[in-house]
Order: sequence, then structure tokens, then C-alpha cells
Amino acid sequence: MSAKMKIHEWLQCIHIINEQNAEADRRDKLLGSLALLLARKKKRINKKKRFWVAPILKKRCEYGFYHALLPTLKLEDLSFHNYFRMSTTQLEELLAIVGPHMEKQYVVREPIGAAERLTLTLRFLAAGDSMSSMMYQYLIGLTTVSNIIATTCKTIWEHLCPLVLPPRLFEDDWRRIAEDFEDIWDFPHCIGAIDGKHVTIQCPDNAGSNFYNYKHSHSIVLLAICDANYVFRFVDIGAYGRRSDGGIFRESRMGQQLDAGKMNIPKSDSFYKGGPSLPYCIVGDEAFPLKSYLLRPFSGKNNLSAEQHIYNYRLSRARRVIENSFGILASQWRIYRKPIISSVETAMKIVQATICIHNWLRKSDIENSYILPNMLDRETAEGDHMQGSWRMIIENGCAFGNISKCSTNTSTQDAMLIRDEFCKYFNNEGSVAWQNDQ
Repeated sequence: MSAKMKIHEWLQCIHIINEQNAEADRRDKLLGSLALLLARKKKRINKKKRFWVAPILKKRCEYGFYHALLPTLKLEDLSFHNYFRMSTTQLEELLAIVGPHMEKQYVVREPIGAAERLTLTLRFLAAGDSMSSMMYQYLIGLTTVSNIIATTCKTIWEHLCPLVLPPRLFEDDWRRIAEDFEDIWDFPHCIGAIDGKHVTIQCPDNAGSNFYNYKHSHSIVLLAICDANYVFRFVDIGAYGRRSDGGIFRESRMGQQLDAGKMNIPKSDSFYKGGPSLPYCIVGDEAFPLKSYLLRPFSGKNNLSAEQHIYNYRLSRARRVIENSFGILASQWRIYRKPIISSVETAMKIVQATICIHNWLRKSDIENSYILPNMLDRETAEGDHMQGSWRMIIENGCAFGNISKCSTNTSTQDAMLIRDEFCKYFNNEGSVAWQNDQ
């Protein structure tokens, strides 16, 4: 073989060897990269799932409020009532109603019991604490606390509401309400007082301007009718805060049913001998329209006759019950002392739950301990009006905001005639001595 051929074969061998070495290098680099990726992935997994339960939360059954402090708190009636806004007996009765619907099935870990879930939710509503604060009190994870509050409020609404806030009233129910208004507030044929509030919430995610109201905050609307004993009879919860106040009542389910005459309200009759036949009515303030079923004050303070002043006073006296009902709600459930920090859905459940609990406590409050002595507006023996302590709470900041005018001032001739007849009654057959001093 010539020298030239040998050199050629040698070069070919060198080329093959170099290619094999390069392939080995690429393979080594690829294996190294894969090993590095696997190591990083394993590190992330280990970091994300360091433990099933955070160490501080593992001590729940030893140091959490429900297990460590509640047994002692039950021995102090006043402290217990201050903490939960109800007595131990009332808490047990409430648990008997909603508890069976809160129990969880489990396979691996025993879930948090219904009693602990209920007490956590009641304390959250009563104290107005943050969910983070409840996490450290009860030693329960933050996400779990949020879920417990939402699901418990939902359960309260679903199973307590039919007992204390039935969807329909019948003629006898309305007549009993009217009798109470006449006996307690000297206003015949009154079947409820109506008012509405903007409930301030935190800015919802991706909500645009739907919940942004005229007060430059985000809110949902609570529209309510209550009876003479501060019990809510109808509520409409969840209208967008941005909706014009003029449309709130008109577009509410409550307003539509009243307009359509589908509320089983008794037919018109006379409430004094020889008097005209007049309808049963709801009373509201200037924010609401004058209807044949809804009485409002005469407008214009400086241009009213003495008779109209007296009518306005008698109406405002009866309407005061709805103001006080909202005042009780804000006083007893401090969740309303500031904007509600939660999703819109949870905020609505919170409002629903507090309304139901309020009604239930009003109806089961044998010892009259739910409403404190100075909480409500009251009148002295001389007829002077004294404001309740709840008004200071509202003035010092609260999640409740007033709604403004719910409609135009246009009213039907029939509605104006009905109001005039009530005005005549309060200045003649229905006159009382103390009304002239106001």
C-alpha cells in the first residue's frame, strides 16, 4: 500500500473516532441536563409539600380555642354570651338545627366537627375579626377557615331560614303584624317598615364597576321589611351596588311582588268606626315611592301644615323599627363594623346568615338578653326621643350605607288620597296627647 493510501485511511479513522467522541459528549451533556432537571423538580416538590399539616396547627386539639378555652368559657354565662351573642342553651339549640347538615364523611383524617365549625363562624361574625385571626385562635388553616365560614353561613341560610324567615306570609300573619304595630307604635293597618342599606365589601376580583356605588365604595344591597318587634320579614340581598337607587326597589323581587299584589296582604277595610276602607300599608322614608301599599312622609319641612307634621311624626315613629333593626344587626354582629373582606359570594352568605341568626335570637330570646337596654331608640315618660347606642356605631364607621331616593316623586292620585286619609285619622279619631309636643 502506498504511503498516500495509508495517510488517507488514517485520516478516515481519525474522523470516525472524533465523531464517536462528539456523540459521547452530547450524550453525557443530555444525561447531565436530565439529571439536573429531575433534581430541581424533586426540590420543588419537597419544598411545596413540606408537611401535610403545618406544625403549629397540629396542636389544635391541645391549644386551639375550641378544645382548650371553650369548656371554661361555658362556665361563665355573661362571657359566653358576649363571645357568641347567645347563651349556651341557644348555641346547643342552633347546633341541633344546622349541625346534622354540617357533618363530614371521612376516610383518612377525621374532619373538623360541626360544633367547632359553628362556633368558629359565630365568633367570626360576632367579633368581625379577620380570617387570619380566626386561624390562630382555632389553629385551623387559613383556606379551611375561609371554607368553613362560607359553608356554615350557607347551611344556616338553607336550614334556619325556613323557620325564621318563611318565603310567604298569609293574611293572618299580616293581621298579627298590623295588630302589633297598632298596639306598640300606634299606627293601624301597618304591616311592616322598609329600608335598604349598601353593605360595603372589598373590591371584587374582575368585577369591573358592577359593585361600585355612588359613595365611591364597592357594595351589595340589602333591602328589608321588618315587623314591630325588630324581626325581619322579607329581605332582598345581593343587588349590584352600582345600580341606581331608583331601580333598587322597583327591580327587587320584593317590589315586583308588592306591585303585582302577590303577597297575600289582606283586603282594604276600616280600622275605626265609621271610617273609610283603607289598605294595609308598609311605611318607608323619603327614599321610597308613595304607593297605595307604601306610605312615605310629606315632602318639604318648611311648607307643611300642622296636620302633615303630625302625620310625618307618627309615620317616622313606626318606621323607626327598621332603623333599629339594622342598628341591632350592626351592634351585635361586628362583621358589619367595617367593609366585609371576602368574595362577593361569601359576603352574601354572611349577610344571609346574620339575618337568620338575628331573627332566631329575637324569637327565642326569652331572657331578653340579645338586645341591650340602651341599644334602641326610646321615648321618655315626657315623650322625649332618646337615640339608641347603635347610632354612635353607625356614625363612627360601618359597613352599612344608606340608599338614596328609590324613585321619582310622581305618585298616583289613589296613593295620595290614601295618605291624606291616614293624615286625617292621626289628627282626629287617632290623635294622641303626646303627638302635639313633638
